[in-house]
Amino acid sequence: QVQVVESGGGLVQPGGSLRLSCAASGSIGTIYAMGWYRQARGNQRELVATITSGGYTNYAESVKGRFAISRDNAKNTVYLQMNSLKAEDTAVYYCKAVYNDMKVGWGQGTQVTVSS
Repeated sequence: QVQVVESGGGLVQPGGSLRLSCAASGSIGTIYAMGWYRQARGNQRELVATITSGGYTNYAESVKGRFAISRDNAKNTVYLQMNSLKAEDTAVYYCKAVYNDMKVGWGQGTQVTVSS
């Protein structure tokens, strides 16, 4: 059993910054990739950014140049630095881990609200 736990969400003004963290723990042999997804009210869940164990990153076009994903393999932790936040970034942000025999674990989500 693997637990995936996010933290760091909150309320921020437009143009502000937030840093999300996600830690995976439990019966982990190998984590192949971790990533962030988000779901705004009334919308489907969408990819924000992913990073492989080798450091390869992938970003949604809407966040390129504003968000940065990073990873601490020793701690099975991934971070999402979000800068220049916009109202349209408001969503529940979910962390995903792909581990062992390509199993997938999701966190419970953390709310990010961008509003003045």
